[in-house]
Amino acid sequence: MKNSIAIESTGLIHESTNPELATIEITFPSLVQLNKNELLATVDMKFQSPPLNRKTVSMRSIDEGETWDLEKPILSQNIPSTTHSIRTSKISDGTLIGLGILDHIHDPEIGVLNQETFGRVPNEFFIVRSTNQGDSWSDPEYINPPLIGPSWEICHPILELNDGRWLLPTATWRGWNGDNPSGDQADIFISDDLGKTWPSFGRSFDGRKTLLTYWEQSVIQLKDNRLLAVCWVYDMKTGTTYPNQYSISENRGEDFCNPMATGFHAQTCKVIQLRDEKLLCVYRRHDKPGLWASLSVLENDQWINLTQIPLWQLADSGIYGKSANVFGTLKFGYPSIQELPSGKVLLLFWCVEKDSTNVRWMKLNCSTE
Repeated sequence: MKNSIAIESTGLIHESTNPELATIEITFPSLVQLNKNELLATVDMKFQSPPLNRKTVSMRSIDEGETWDLEKPILSQNIPSTTHSIRTSKISDGTLIGLGILDHIHDPEIGVLNQETFGRVPNEFFIVRSTNQGDSWSDPEYINPPLIGPSWEICHPILELNDGRWLLPTATWRGWNGDNPSGDQADIFISDDLGKTWPSFGRSFDGRKTLLTYWEQSVIQLKDNRLLAVCWVYDMKTGTTYPNQYSISENRGEDFCNPMATGFHAQTCKVIQLRDEKLLCVYRRHDKPGLWASLSVLENDQWINLTQIPLWQLADSGIYGKSANVFGTLKFGYPSIQELPSGKVLLLFWCVEKDSTNVRWMKLNCSTE
């Protein structure tokens, strides 16, 4: 039996024809299926001037992702001295949920990360909602976290479980001066009242025990209702990236098993489970250049990789060294994946091509012969 992944078509979701907008950087896509052919993408747009002028905007496709129309910012008003980023998902009643992070800026010339301490400016989570397929959005609803960050990573949209529970995957992040009272850990906030309160959390990866840092976790509910979390594993002391790890929850995100290895050496990795129950992972590979994809299965909780191919290879991972400046060298990342009603898979990811930062779409065929 042969498993395969093939690229059917590809393109960019936005190409600026206005010279005044040539300095736009488009990154961090979220992808939502609205109906059979219509999709909504939310992306971050960052302008060179003024510094840290970043906002999340929506884009819409009515042809399964092959052409896109630019719409408008998600937040209707700018919040002074802040920058934000939003990840979007859809819940069972059709409402779109945007999970945002609001960074409070000390100095626009410095940025959100402290290069010496790996700390971050103060930030807070918020939620916005749309009941009309993204035509308009509510005002932000701010989240009271169930533990001290002191700052937070935004790595994933809200995940609704089959029983209605909401999960917010994140990770603790050091404060500006390097303070880290909760220690390095990847967490999942839990809400049982549709996001109104978040009184509890589960630890998917506990860096307090391993002395490692866990970034950019991807969390899905498997067809057997268990949760699967996959994470980028990094050693702050040595600047080393280790192969991706995964962990499983049997109780709706409240507890997770000890981490295990996926078998691929990567950084940011996103995963979905296809209709045939195989796992499709797309990731920024660390040991070889480019964005890669693999088909895998879980057999008795053991991760087995079936096939692996490169999707885009115009840059290597770019993550080397022990300071926060490592993020400034990235040239691509943050894949967002959706299995379409047709059975094909649509992938969005940001990348730098010809000195322009944009979001590329790819349509994939994943098959078993």
